[in-house]
Amino acid sequence: MANIGWDTGRIHTAQVLPPQDEDAGLNTMNTIQEVFSAFIQQFHINGVYIYRDQLRQNVMLKRHLLDVDVGHLIAFNQELAHHLTQKPTELLPLFEKAIQLHAKRIINVNPNVEFEGEDYQVVLHSSANMIKIRHLNANSISKLVRISGIIIAASPLTSKATSLTLRCKTCQKTRKLPIQAGFSGINMPRTCDLSVGAEPNPTGCGLDPYVVDHDKSVCVDQQILKLQESPDDVPVGELPRHVLLSADRDLTNRVVPGSRATIMGIYSVFQTKPGRGNNAIAIRTPYIRVVGINTETDASGRKRNFTDEEEEEFIAMSREPGLYQKFANSIAPSIFGNHDIKKAISCLLFGGSKNVLPDGMKLRGDINVLLLGDPGTAKSQLLKFVEKVSPISVYTSGKGSSAAGLTASVVREPSTREFYLEGGAMVLADGGVVCIDEFDKMRDEDRVAIHEAMEQQTISIAKAGITTILNSRTSVLAAANPVFGRYDDMRSAGENIDFQTTILSRFDMIFILKDEHNEGRDMTIARHVMNVHMDRPSETAASEISIEKMKNYISYCKLKSAPRLTKEAAEKLSSHFVGIRSTVGHMQDMEGVRTSIPITIRQLEAIIRISESLAKITLSPRANEQHVDEAIRLFKFSTMDAVNAGTMDGKTRQQGAEEVRHVEEAIRRRVAIGSQIPTAVLVRELESQGYNSRNVERAIFMLERQEVLQYTNMRKSVRRQRM
Repeated sequence: MANIGWDTGRIHTAQVLPPQDEDAGLNTMNTIQEVFSAFIQQFHINGVYIYRDQLRQNVMLKRHLLDVDVGHLIAFNQELAHHLTQKPTELLPLFEKAIQLHAKRIINVNPNVEFEGEDYQVVLHSSANMIKIRHLNANSISKLVRISGIIIAASPLTSKATSLTLRCKTCQKTRKLPIQAGFSGINMPRTCDLSVGAEPNPTGCGLDPYVVDHDKSVCVDQQILKLQESPDDVPVGELPRHVLLSADRDLTNRVVPGSRATIMGIYSVFQTKPGRGNNAIAIRTPYIRVVGINTETDASGRKRNFTDEEEEEFIAMSREPGLYQKFANSIAPSIFGNHDIKKAISCLLFGGSKNVLPDGMKLRGDINVLLLGDPGTAKSQLLKFVEKVSPISVYTSGKGSSAAGLTASVVREPSTREFYLEGGAMVLADGGVVCIDEFDKMRDEDRVAIHEAMEQQTISIAKAGITTILNSRTSVLAAANPVFGRYDDMRSAGENIDFQTTILSRFDMIFILKDEHNEGRDMTIARHVMNVHMDRPSETAASEISIEKMKNYISYCKLKSAPRLTKEAAEKLSSHFVGIRSTVGHMQDMEGVRTSIPITIRQLEAIIRISESLAKITLSPRANEQHVDEAIRLFKFSTMDAVNAGTMDGKTRQQGAEEVRHVEEAIRRRVAIGSQIPTAVLVRELESQGYNSRNVERAIFMLERQEVLQYTNMRKSVRRQRM
């Protein structure tokens, strides 16, 4: 007989099972199977026989499954439902056997005749309380559990044998050996028990006589998933935990990395391969055998189900006057001022409408915002609040983020040695917001990795033989500091913003936050901060809408609304964009240099997206001229102000640029190629020649960017490198 361990083998057929303990009404496996059959045939709600009709439809469509609500099973037979949650491994095969018998009756096959068809699968879903992944323990083993999280990895499909056909090499007799689903293994029998009639003959065929006949074995599809707990469930200071999932048959290929899912499964254990410290026989590795997958959000990351009461509340909320202002006031209410930035963040949370053109080209609807400003202007606090209020969000810091961490990484599976993809922040936030703090501290090669994700909203991977495209339909909210730590009004925007034009053009709105010294404003801010710290929030610090209601309303608006521009609004917007382009072109002619923040067709699309998001806030199907006016005002306050930042009148700028060129020529004459001079000495000499200290610093900065000069000795000296 097979040597089957407690974690590897199970009994699968009702004929060989011994009677269970004397439980009231359910004392044998045949009785349990009959009750399951009665449930399929007799359960109804308001005269509708749910599972009988569902099974008939699935049989005709050749779908070999039955989706069962555990709540319905509880209403039909509470004792049976209790047994199913406590001993699912023993009862689920009986449930599937009952489904198989009913399927035979539907297609007019005699139930007593062996039917060579596919086995039917039970898929369970429930509304029971969920268990957090970090709360799963030994008491949950072999029981039905319900957990939720984010799918971070999905392996390719493999074939798992459910019944092996063994053939004796000596006497050519065959036998079948059932194998439990999941990661459970099997121990091959050491002797041939069928060599002499019905009498076992352990030595007649020798030891280990069996070989596997693969052609006659039964296999099913199996997929290995990795589920990580949601960021909301991770305590501060701890790493998120994950658990392995084993999905088979119709439950494969249901989810992709980045999906948020609720899993019903059997908490099981398996013996890892020996080696590398895993030699302890009594130690088992836990995993979950999936018996039901429910994705909480659709492909765009939006919540699917809302109750009638919630819908009525949201529709009434959308009709309230001044909802746009009220929503903006509810964003980070403890932060004083920044009203236009909060309005822009409101637009970012709702997003515009995604377009799929007839030729298949996709135009993004998500809005990207960059906050560039001095330290202490509450940029990080705004990012943290957006992480809390967005239905799907990931917060990361630029210095601690790599290109692979933001996009995707290729990982080798230890057991199979195969490569598979693990999604990064942009993939996990699919349908939500990625908050990137310290954006300027990122390395250039890491920042370039998100170019495609910000515009095309995909991530292309070609690594280790894997060539694929992942979705990253996400908005980006980034915060950064200027080049010199603080914004310098005497310098142009290009000198303050150390970003390439390619990344700046992908931001729909760019805000410059300056820590200006104003006594009246400083007193107001100080009073506001003191009230917050003394638990006496002022009127501006009180949130008008709760975070939970904001989160649900955002999900509802994304699901129900996709506004489009009216004809009048489109004409007004197009004429205004032509005016913006001509203004910027005239300014560049006056300045003699191109602005580092470009105004391109992307900026026209940005204003369209902002207009659509303003309409979406009130569930309006059309974005009218009022929405376009507010979108243009926000764009002027953000990106256009950033373009004009640091500019003076043309004559003064021209004189300043001329003096900087004179200083550059003086530096070239003073410092020979290959020589080195202390920075303080060079500055002092140039100032003694009558040059402005600000223009001297600016000339050194420009020469360094042109790689003519290079700082050495901790910026205390400069070396001339080339002409």
